[in-house]
Amino acid sequence: MQYGFEKFEGRADIAGAVLVKLFHLLALFAIGGATVWSAAHAFLGMVENGRAEIADILLLFIYLELGAMVGIYFKTNRMPVRFLIYVAITALTRLMVEIISVTHEADLAVIMISSAILLLAFAELVLRYGSVKMPISGGPEEIADRPNSQSSAKRPD
Repeated sequence: MQYGFEKFEGRADIAGAVLVKLFHLLALFAIGGATVWSAAHAFLGMVENGRAEIADILLLFIYLELGAMVGIYFKTNRMPVRFLIYVAITALTRLMVEIISVTHEADLAVIMISSAILLLAFAELVLRYGSVKMPISGGPEEIADRPNSQSSAKRPD
């Protein structure tokens, strides 16, 4: 009886792993498709208006960062937290540009948004420093930040 249950449990684990992987793939394709669709819609809106304002360009950068994040996750199964910080910084910058373009003055909201951007930039610095100075073997990492990585491998002289 115990052997039959272990056999069933092993098959259930395999089925669960397949379903989770399938869900990840479907969700990635949906998110990627929605990102491309939204970026195309925003771009066509700029074409229709006959001009692109700085807020529109920053919005396209947000879509670019989201697309890159989906691509990295698709290839590595790792969520690049740093890209989320980049998206947040870009979104806050876009908000600040929109506030300034309406009010034409730097008020408390602009100072608070600038402070939030500075805090996010500091968080990025801490993450980058941590990934270089305190690596986790076999853990999520960004190879470009690593000393002695393949990108900085010894080149023939």
